[in-house]
Amino acid sequence: MRHQIAHRKLGRRPSHRRALLRNLAATLIEHGHLRTTLAKAKEVRPFVERLVTLGRRSDLAARRRALQILPRKTVVRHLFSEVAPRFQERPGGYTRILKLGPRQGDGAPMARIEFVD
Repeated sequence: MRHQIAHRKLGRRPSHRRALLRNLAATLIEHGHLRTTLAKAKEVRPFVERLVTLGRRSDLAARRRALQILPRKTVVRHLFSEVAPRFQERPGGYTRILKLGPRQGDGAPMARIEFVD
């Protein structure tokens, strides 16, 4: 039984999975939306929401923590200057997942994850 097993493995080793989530989160923060498989979208959602909550604090410790997580400084700058201030009054739920049709090649369920405005 899979009791208390919270996250999906996504068919990757832990280091590869961590890198994938970091890159997906950076792309979502940078562009505001992302088209990926449903499983990856569901997995990256809490990861990004934690980063936006971190960005809402906007102190030096939060910025340094975000720099540890995200791969590029420009993404962290965008998170703290443009993305997080939009959600200053919102208590949570910064993203939405929209289901799309199956992917052409292998039939994998696709989804679009985007920021709520």
